[in-house]
Amino acid sequence: MTSKKPLKIPYFVPWINSDDKKSVVNVLNQRSLTNGPILEKFEQKFSNFLSSKYSLGVSNATNGLHLVLYSLGIGPGDEVIVPTLTFSATADVVSYCGAKPILTDIDPDTFNIKIDSIKKNLSKKTKAIIPVHYGGQSCDMDEIISISKKYNLKIIEDCAHALGSTFLDKKCGTLGNAGCFSFYPTKIITTGEGGMISTNDFSLSKKIKSSRSHGVSLTYPEREKKATWKYDILQLGFNYRLDEIRSSLGLSQLSRIKQINSLRIKIAKKYNSALRKIKGIEIPFTESNRNHIYHLYTIKITKDFPLSRDELFDQLYAKGIGTSVQYVPLHDMSYNKKLNLNSNNFPFANKIKNQIISLPIYPKMTQKEIEYVIQTLKDLSV
Repeated sequence: MTSKKPLKIPYFVPWINSDDKKSVVNVLNQRSLTNGPILEKFEQKFSNFLSSKYSLGVSNATNGLHLVLYSLGIGPGDEVIVPTLTFSATADVVSYCGAKPILTDIDPDTFNIKIDSIKKNLSKKTKAIIPVHYGGQSCDMDEIISISKKYNLKIIEDCAHALGSTFLDKKCGTLGNAGCFSFYPTKIITTGEGGMISTNDFSLSKKIKSSRSHGVSLTYPEREKKATWKYDILQLGFNYRLDEIRSSLGLSQLSRIKQINSLRIKIAKKYNSALRKIKGIEIPFTESNRNHIYHLYTIKITKDFPLSRDELFDQLYAKGIGTSVQYVPLHDMSYNKKLNLNSNNFPFANKIKNQIISLPIYPKMTQKEIEYVIQTLKDLSV
């Protein structure tokens, strides 16, 4: 079904204000447009926000995950555990390294990776786990850390949804060996395309910093400061840098991160209050020992609702409301079927995959827009 007119309420609208625009224009006046002072400042402010030792800007979160796996030595013959309910990039990066992604089931309430499924899929080849903090709520990191210590596994947190999410008052992205954040336009803050890696491991940060820029020993700005032309290639590297223009936008947005997350939570509370009263709709579940910043506001449509999830998607679209399904499980994707996966290994993902739908939620969403979404759902429920 296609919409013949613009949506009244899009699924997401990035919040770009006048300060953001000024910061981007101002950076165009400086000589260094990559590997410059704005990136360094952005990285430092990011570390300050997370309370992490090191942050490294990258061209996107996918490249960030790849860099971390590569820098940790993940390669052919290794296996990495990944939840099936995630975007394909989380598993793709494992394949980039020549390793094998092992898909696991999810918790039917939080939609995060299921601990029992991790344990069930461990093998002698398992070298790492990539927990995805779905929708802005942390995974059960105490359990995951316990497993990693017992079996000597690396933890790479996929924090694409989780800038500001916490577990036991510690920020996501600081709980494993490294965390990878996304600045895609739909994410908590945006640089258009872009991402950030966080870690407390000095040697890992050093390797990542070199690898993101072709494996050079000294970048051009560093060579200029030292008044030398000499450099070496220390390892296989990539062009995964985050430039000054995008860094300036990210730095500006990061300055209001608490406000952004506060606005999301405020909208989610309004949704929660109204939608929990509608029969056939289950609102997002939140565990008691962590927060939820609602990068996604994902509801479940049960058999008590008069429409199926797909019918609801179509009806909302017809009424000018954009929604999304986050996600089609990876084991159902054509590309991953060559892994010869047994669909019966994902009972919870299979149960909720036709129930979940993500409603519009973005910082500058108006009260009128929120009320329209709520009233439309009420109207469709009878």
